[in-house]
Amino acid sequence: MSGLSEGLWTHEEYCSALEEEVRRFAGVVEGVDPETPVTTCPGWVVAKLLKHVGIIYRWAEHIVRERAEKPVAFREVPVALPEDAAGYPVWLAEGGEALVATLRAAGGEAPVWSWGAERNAGFWARRMLHESTVHRADAEITLGREPRIEVPVAVDGVEEALDNLLAAERFAEGFAELSRGGERLHFHATDAGEAGEWTVTLASGGFTWERGHGKGDVAVRATAADLLLMLYGRREPVGERYEVFGDRALLDAWRAKTKF
Repeated sequence: MSGLSEGLWTHEEYCSALEEEVRRFAGVVEGVDPETPVTTCPGWVVAKLLKHVGIIYRWAEHIVRERAEKPVAFREVPVALPEDAAGYPVWLAEGGEALVATLRAAGGEAPVWSWGAERNAGFWARRMLHESTVHRADAEITLGREPRIEVPVAVDGVEEALDNLLAAERFAEGFAELSRGGERLHFHATDAGEAGEWTVTLASGGFTWERGHGKGDVAVRATAADLLLMLYGRREPVGERYEVFGDRALLDAWRAKTKF
């Protein structure tokens, strides 16, 4: 991905990255047997994966287009599914294209409901980029391919994941069980320079995170893409991809309580 700014992205950069990701995702699954089991999502097949993402595209597009001020149930959004599951890749792309168009027309500051800290259309551009990226990786891993996630996208995806863990109420119970006395986890993206280090500090019922170099009770070194996929439970922090130093039990406890 060329042209992405360092640090804070513009709304158009998110929209452009999402637009490219939608095309990439649809291309990966074109012609794939819809009944192929998805190895990273136990119990799912490719058709279910595409249905999931295609519905989310249409749900998010509805929220932004209608300037929703409160939560919208999935059942409230009309979705016309293809009669034949072989049509899901085209249907997925159509939903993604409509979403990008609506996000661009709205502008990043348009006020809309979201479950995150940012209550605007910009939240959805960022969220849908990383939703698409991780699920495209699901498809590629299933097909025995190596997911290609550009470093700026992966770095922003790590930070968005940490932001979402803080914002989503469904993780609150897990954090209460994980409550610690200031233990720290350090994540280091080996291909991202100074932009690729984060320290998570556990506190009673939650955590804080900050960018930058620091010591942790446990530290994980890997590429930005592999860190992102680890945080989303798509890769285990073992083998040649990962270096883990320190308290692996702490890392395992964190991962168990932060499953997306």
